[in-house]
Amino acid sequence: MHVSAARAVGLFVGAAVFVVAVGWVCGANKGAQIALALVGCAGILVYLFGESLALRAMRARLISEIEQPELYGLVRELATAARQPMPRLYLSPVRSPNAFATGVSPRRASLCCTTGLLRTLEREELRGVLAHELAHIRAHDTLISAVAATLTALITALSAITFLLPLGESEETDMPNLLGGLMVVLLAPFAAAVVHCGVGRRREFRADERAAELTGDPLALASALRKLEEGARAYPLPMQRTLLASAHLMTTNPFPDGVGRLFAAHPPVAERIRRLRDLRRGWDMGR
Repeated sequence: MHVSAARAVGLFVGAAVFVVAVGWVCGANKGAQIALALVGCAGILVYLFGESLALRAMRARLISEIEQPELYGLVRELATAARQPMPRLYLSPVRSPNAFATGVSPRRASLCCTTGLLRTLEREELRGVLAHELAHIRAHDTLISAVAATLTALITALSAITFLLPLGESEETDMPNLLGGLMVVLLAPFAAAVVHCGVGRRREFRADERAAELTGDPLALASALRKLEEGARAYPLPMQRTLLASAHLMTTNPFPDGVGRLFAAHPPVAERIRRLRDLRRGWDMGR
């Protein structure tokens, strides 16, 4: 079993044990049984929708080579150089410049770019971002990312059950809203912990380095990362549960402020840029 696959299984099992333990504490045998049922549903959702969760959240659509010949050409060139399969390409109608990859394996992978990314970056900068995402696919990072995204979306969605609870006959009571807010406060840190335990920040450094080696231009990727960070501040994504759950898939964190920072699985952009510049200097000194 690949290391990323083992981590994905470990992440799911760990989250499942936690949920069942909470169910036992709250409702003994009956609570544990309900928790087991939820875990089973979660497993089905991970299998059926793990790959497509982020694509759905970003309203992405599959594109053809006729629509985006230059993008197809860049991805095909990089995938051939990296000796990996050509992923399916998607386009998201979002102004915030970003990209992400998803899929359970390199042969079933998808790579999505936002319209903002294509409008913002120069050709060499775009090559760097595409190479970064291809590096994630090659390392099987997309599998554990899909599991983490699905589990995080399920955990944060639990706050919605408070609106179904019979809390009184008055239609004007604010109790469901209060409980919903409390659930978000309690569940958000756990959901964020799932992301951080499953993903980690070292994978971004690794993907940056492999992208730089593939393109031969660390500074182009560094420039792209700076533009992506600026674009995220200029065109922030809405704070929706599915988008928050998928934030760790992006090349850079699409939520630089507010509660979105809790789910940030990316190292600081400034640190990534510094490492890429150091890599370039190291190459120059070695020549």
